[in-house]
Amino acid sequence: MGTLRYDGEEFDFDDRVLAHLQIVISTKLRRREDFFLSWAQGIERGSGRHAIWIDNGVPIHFYYHGSRVAMINREWVDALIVAAGKASGLMLTSEPEPHTQP
Repeated sequence: MGTLRYDGEEFDFDDRVLAHLQIVISTKLRRREDFFLSWAQGIERGSGRHAIWIDNGVPIHFYYHGSRVAMINREWVDALIVAAGKASGLMLTSEPEPHTQP
């Protein structure tokens, strides 16, 4: 379980999810595109939902619990980047199964 540290707060994510978020967030911020990041809070943490505004003016730190770099699902990254460009912002979704070519 990794941690996203943003604006003095810490949010826990699976390392694999965090690796994908790092790519999406860094891509959007390099483009100077601020956005909302939203995700559902699990029932084990009281349920509910978080929404934070991501912009270049706030320091961000990705902390990974494991030492292995996750394999990246390019389709998921692309879908998350598209979602982040919508007015409602990026609602973190579960990773889709990768499509395989026959």
